[in-house]
Amino acid sequence: MAFGMQPYGILGMLKEGYKHLSGLDEAVIKNIEACKQLSMITRTSLGPNGMNKMVINHLDKLFVTNDAATIVNELEVQHPAAKLLVLAGKAQQAEIGDGANLTVSFAGELLLNAEELIRMGLHPSEIIIGYTKAINKTISILDELVEKGSENMDVRNKDEVILRMKAAVASKQFGQEDILCPLIAEACIQVCPKNPTNFNVDNVRVAKLLGGGLHNCTIVRGMVLKTDAVGSTKRIEKAKVAVFAGGVDTSATETKGTVLIHSAEQVAVFAGGVDTSATETKGTVLIHSAEQLENYAKTEEAKIEELIKAVADSGAKVIVSGGAVGEMALHFCERYKLMVLKISSKFELRRFCRTTGAVAMLKICQPNPDDLGYVDSISVEEIGGVRVTVVRNEVGGNSVSTIVLRGSTDSILDDLERAVDDGVNTYKAMCRDSRIIPGAAAAEIELARRLKEFSFKETGLDQYAIAKFAESFEMVPKTLSENAGLNAMEIISSLYAEHASGNIKVGIDLEEGACKDVATMNIWDLYITKFFALKYAADAACTVLRVDQEGDWFFALKYAADAACTVLRVDQIIMAKPAGGPKRDQPAGMDED
Repeated sequence: MAFGMQPYGILGMLKEGYKHLSGLDEAVIKNIEACKQLSMITRTSLGPNGMNKMVINHLDKLFVTNDAATIVNELEVQHPAAKLLVLAGKAQQAEIGDGANLTVSFAGELLLNAEELIRMGLHPSEIIIGYTKAINKTISILDELVEKGSENMDVRNKDEVILRMKAAVASKQFGQEDILCPLIAEACIQVCPKNPTNFNVDNVRVAKLLGGGLHNCTIVRGMVLKTDAVGSTKRIEKAKVAVFAGGVDTSATETKGTVLIHSAEQVAVFAGGVDTSATETKGTVLIHSAEQLENYAKTEEAKIEELIKAVADSGAKVIVSGGAVGEMALHFCERYKLMVLKISSKFELRRFCRTTGAVAMLKICQPNPDDLGYVDSISVEEIGGVRVTVVRNEVGGNSVSTIVLRGSTDSILDDLERAVDDGVNTYKAMCRDSRIIPGAAAAEIELARRLKEFSFKETGLDQYAIAKFAESFEMVPKTLSENAGLNAMEIISSLYAEHASGNIKVGIDLEEGACKDVATMNIWDLYITKFFALKYAADAACTVLRVDQEGDWFFALKYAADAACTVLRVDQIIMAKPAGGPKRDQPAGMDED
């Protein structure tokens, strides 16, 4: 009888088919290589002249966009190190809503320069120490670059809002920012609360309608529903609104058991609705004669009329249903000249309640005056061949605004929506912190110049890491120039010359291909966007480079000693014979579990 040799070392610790990569060449360098590839994908989309990417996700949905957040999200990155960059980009998108491309691209550039340092002989720990010093110095320099007076801003001043929003929108829709920015700014100002820090981006909605062009885009102070009114009433003005979340129908009754029903009033008790024309009561309904059936029909009709009349008597002119609308209920709504809308989405129904100030009731009944909402007008209009219901509320109390976007294809409308989303998120960010710094790569060149000077004052090996961190900032003007078809080396040299002479606000004019003062071009970036983008990028790069994790030393030593003692107490290993016959070959892609 032959005994197979027991595997030892890491071979006996991990499952069959494992991969073990260690050391600088196998682990760190390969991680850096994966992150570089992801960075190269997003980098060509950076800036106003960034190229679009055509991404087809696992559901065969097509995305044509230069929005890095969408690109990295739909790529479904599998490599664990590259996923860290994706997570950094998502964190930036969640925190600020803009700057995800800068985060991913800058992190990739930091790792590219770290690879050169590793090949020179520096240990990753020394690079991490240098990068940590550099990001702390970067934050202090950023504070010095803030434009004086920009911290005091009126978020309801349209011109100041457009000034801060222009760069973010231009990075998605270059050349169309002069049309989009006023629309976005006006929509945001309309729904801005008394305390601007409580601004909710969900209150600015987007309605995408095919046809027309960007010049046909409009703002509606209220909501635009992509549905038609249910009844024949298509327009009403200065009306009170009653909202019923459960619908105006009882066709989905689920009363279980045997029920003896004598009148429609009893149906209403079980169903909680107003229409029994298609009752699906699970059980047995006993009706003994045609007279009882006729009485049942009459009481049903009378009950529904009583409920609809009660709503009409409350002063409501519009009924909004969150579910089905029965035919008999609709008949009486027409008789009492009530307009009926159906909103199936519970999220849209909540927004409608926010727009009108109404309170959604569970079932149809006579509403209290406090439960009713108010609208200036509700009308059904045809825009681009699509019938939509426009709910306007121009007077105070409105908290939802809608931007109606027009375009020739769905891809164009999706990209316009992303530009609007970036603009709205920028408005939210400026409500938190309105400080601005020079845009058009002026801030990056100044940071690179000042950090290089800082690296000369350091004496240890981390001075090389700080110098490489400074060099990484050149990625931004280089990429902006290359994407615009300009000579990157000439642009960077000109920028360094201008900044060395004290002109720290000089950036790139991509239209003329020259270096100009950003104050004349009105290109400014939000301080908070740049702060978080650089911070997340540096954190992601250091995480990829870091080999060991830091923890609580007390517990680490205690658990390590306990584990070592437990292993040392074992003096024999006894293994029973495995049950069953020979193992069958497993299908590809499956493990023993």
